[in-house]
Amino acid sequence: MMLDPAILSSAFPHARILHYWAKASLFANPAMAYILKSAGNIPVDRKSKDRQRLFRGTFDALARGKAVALFPEGTSYTEPRIMQVKDGAAWAALEYMKWVIDHPEKIQMGAENILLIPTAIVYTNKSKYRSQVIMEFGRPIATEPYREQFLSPEEGASRAAVKRLTAAIEQQLVEMTINAPDWEALYAARMARDLLWEDERRINLDDFVAISQTLVDLFCTPDLVPNFTAIKRHLLTYYSLLQSTNMTNSVLSSLPLPKQLDPYHPVPLPSRLFTLMILMRDTLTCLVRLPFFLIPLVVHAPAYALGRFGARLVEEEEETQAQNKVVFGLLFLLMMYPATFFFVWAFLRYTPLGALFAGAFVFLFARYHNTLINDNYEHLKRLSAAWRVLVGVWAPKHWDLSLSAVAQYTTPRVPPENPWIDRSKVKSRPATPANGAPSSPRGSGPSHKRRKPPTRRLIRHVLRARVEAAKALASLFEQLGSADAERKRVCASVHLARQFGGHVDEAALPPHAETTEGVEAPAEPAAWRSAREVVDFLRKRGARIASLEDRIQGDWAALSSDGEPESDAAVTETGDMVWVTPGSSP
Repeated sequence: MMLDPAILSSAFPHARILHYWAKASLFANPAMAYILKSAGNIPVDRKSKDRQRLFRGTFDALARGKAVALFPEGTSYTEPRIMQVKDGAAWAALEYMKWVIDHPEKIQMGAENILLIPTAIVYTNKSKYRSQVIMEFGRPIATEPYREQFLSPEEGASRAAVKRLTAAIEQQLVEMTINAPDWEALYAARMARDLLWEDERRINLDDFVAISQTLVDLFCTPDLVPNFTAIKRHLLTYYSLLQSTNMTNSVLSSLPLPKQLDPYHPVPLPSRLFTLMILMRDTLTCLVRLPFFLIPLVVHAPAYALGRFGARLVEEEEETQAQNKVVFGLLFLLMMYPATFFFVWAFLRYTPLGALFAGAFVFLFARYHNTLINDNYEHLKRLSAAWRVLVGVWAPKHWDLSLSAVAQYTTPRVPPENPWIDRSKVKSRPATPANGAPSSPRGSGPSHKRRKPPTRRLIRHVLRARVEAAKALASLFEQLGSADAERKRVCASVHLARQFGGHVDEAALPPHAETTEGVEAPAEPAAWRSAREVVDFLRKRGARIASLEDRIQGDWAALSSDGEPESDAAVTETGDMVWVTPGSSP
């Protein structure tokens, strides 16, 4: 993967050059070797069993006071949590400590002792165009506490020291990232976050990981409220339908859907016409702005098209979609910008002043495009969604998919397993109460490709699911904030429980720690937070909990397939099934 190294290198403090590991076979070609070495990459012979030889390039860089960067998970994968942290970083750090003792003459002053800095990169939406990214540096880890055990002649002592150091690295990586035991918990938390913050950019990025992990923990608490399974299912249904229509809750929330647009409600023509004119006005406003953006949009359109094509090649790999968008789009831009430069330069008869003007023109043209793209992109998305909703709502009801036909779109798709993860060594997560119910292997959704129907056939189902999801989430927080829920506890990640005044039950640790390759790994204690504290935590960070109970604009469109309001049905939960009984009060 290229995005993580690019982000880390561009944002690393003090503009220090980072030296990344690269497999030694890439250096066989002299030209490639020159490019890789000039960029600071370090050859690593993975076939060598001699660790001193394996890390020779790493030792040389560290001895000169350079910074070495590596990704301890060993591969990129699409999973709801950190699945593996390999021992390479720990072995390299501790073997360097040993190498310093044997070769003191090769060490630059100040490079005798090194620090490991765990670093986490979290995307607010990995595959979304121009989404935000959070990079956080953890607490420095010194190698000195592991020296005695690693240098001990006792059999297995060095490996045990490496495992301890790897566990310390993994603990910090888990604390700085979002980790869920299964896909259902992660998707439910994402949907709840989108409903509580209709615009994700209103979330302070310093709080994004803590908010997301708090919501994950919330949906990992079994029997939190009596109708907890039904609440979770409503969120997952809405999340899946949004995926199937390529729409977002933020866009739907921003649409003007007044009662006057209800085709089944008698509305005076002037009133309905006035409402449609407002929609036409917004359309014209967008079109008026379009000419100012039309030329850069047309010029860059092939880059966007190629980016979307690249993303579709890896629909099952969320980690790779953004990379393909960047690579495919960048390849076109690397051809388009030089071509534009030479075209303008040729127009100016290849004069030196013309070259200067052509370079300035290309630079300003790119800046002009980037300045306008965000605002115009959001306007185009809202405009497209508004007309799609209007067509879907005003279309004949028999065009809607039946409840049985839409069922396949109400379960989120689950990515396939990554073949590069050694699942025999994956550290298992504790069951309840530390992290909720044990997770299923891959969640419950289908991983096969499914054909997407026209949006107009799903619109009413999407709008109904939005209303139901908002009401379900409001019900959850109403029960968590009630007086009789004062003592209700929410399962929590250990670091969040300690940070926000929760409780960590060290006494509940299992009698035997988990073992990996014969080396004991520390077990994670059970932890929880007060339900009231969790609600206050989310509210203080901008969660619009109170507004969930308000009437949702456009809920008139949330009709059943027979055209009757869904609110006239009662929902009864039995196990994992939800039965709908018409004619009763909910």
